[in-house]
Amino acid sequence: MSSEEETSQNFSSSSTPPPSSSSHFIGKKEDIVKAGRVTKMVNGCREILVLHHQGQLHAMDTRCYHSGGELQYGDIEEFNGRLCIVCPWHKYKITLAEGEGLYQAVDDPTAKPLRTHWRSKGVKQRIHKLTEVNGNVYATLNDSSEAIESDVYQTERYRTGLLKTQPKPMAKK
Repeated sequence: MSSEEETSQNFSSSSTPPPSSSSHFIGKKEDIVKAGRVTKMVNGCREILVLHHQGQLHAMDTRCYHSGGELQYGDIEEFNGRLCIVCPWHKYKITLAEGEGLYQAVDDPTAKPLRTHWRSKGVKQRIHKLTEVNGNVYATLNDSSEAIESDVYQTERYRTGLLKTQPKPMAKK
């Protein structure tokens, strides 16, 4: 395996261009690495976040499955050995590799001291595959027909209706 193929579970390297019908140009790998995070509207209907962290590239829906928080502003943290993005709105933890929602569980709430551990809620955030061809990064959308909770924030209704009602950030003087 080349070092590029080892960079992430959802990132692969290839010597031939991906088919244009299913793969979408995101940008130059060097630009993504330098920026750390980029968002891109893909196929005119799906906004994805591509991020570079610890030598790996990852791609997922840009809005958090819980309440539409903007994940591009979330911190990357490790929970029980799994890298997660933490939603800046409500601190939901989402694994970068699988899109699983993690929560802190307590097996016996009557035991003192409480013993907690991280558990999965299952896949909540749609993860997409990245491919590099000659320094260019392409995304192939996860087109699983199974509904995933982050899909709610990818609809035209949400983008045109609900986002317009959100307050705009104040400009810095």
